Amino acid sequence: MIKGFKDFISRGNVVDLAVGVVIGAAFGKIVDALVDGIINPLIAGMIGKPDFSDVLAFTIGNSTVKPGLLITAVVNFLLMAFAIYLCIVVPMNKLAELRTAKEKADKDAAPKVSDEVQLLTEIRDALKSSGSTTV
Repeated sequence: MIKGFKDFISRGNVVDLAVGVVIGAAFGKIVDALVDGIINPLIAGMIGKPDFSDVLAFTIGNSTVKPGLLITAVVNFLLMAFAIYLCIVVPMNKLAELRTAKEKADKDAAPKVSDEVQLLTEIRDALKSSGSTTV
C-alpha cells in the first residue's frame, strides 16, 4: 500500500495538478483584486452598491428568503468571467493570432526556386527516368 501511494504521488499528473491548483489560487487573488478593487467600485459609483443581497427579500414566518443573494452571486460570477476574459482570453487570442501570422509570413518567405533551377531539375529527373547513366 505504501509503494502504491508513493507511485501515485510521484506520477506527473499529480504534480501537474498540484501546480495548477497553486497557480489557480494565486491567479484567483488577482481576479478578486481586479473585481473588488476596480470593477465593483465602478458599479457602485454608477448604481449605488454592487450588493443585491436584500433585493426582493421577503419573510415567511420567522425566515427571510433572499433571492438577491443569488443575483449577487450571478453578477459576481459574470464580473469575474469578464475580468478573466479581458486579462487572459483576449491577450492569449492576440498572441495566437500574431504567432499564426508570423508562421504564415515565414512560410511565404521560404526561398522560391528560380525558373532556371526548376527547368534544370526537370531535365535531371527526365534523364534519370530515361535510364541515362551520365547523370
